[in-house]
Amino acid sequence: MLFELDEEKKLFRQTVRDFAEQEIRPQVDRLWETGEFPYDIMRKMGELGLLGIPWPEEYGGAGGDYLAYAIAVEELARVDGSCAITVEAHISLGSAPFYYYGTEEQKREWLV
Repeated sequence: MLFELDEEKKLFRQTVRDFAEQEIRPQVDRLWETGEFPYDIMRKMGELGLLGIPWPEEYGGAGGDYLAYAIAVEELARVDGSCAITVEAHISLGSAPFYYYGTEEQKREWLV
């Protein structure tokens, strides 16, 4: 069976790849040397919608699917694993409990 991404997913992959190369790669060495948390990168990832990929737009998410989420993590990890795992933790550990188990009020307050 041949699996190939559709054009929308290919464009998304390229967008995340370009972001990682332009915004993360230039800072990787400094971040690893200093141990700084990349607040500026995280803010930009949020603006790009990467911190809410699988959540519905009604809650401030990107309305994407888990394939898009996996593509984003893979492309971020190509450049810096710590940024990739931070996105994973934000979505899977931070916001998923609110989405799956939270009240409507909590979802509107805390998701993305």
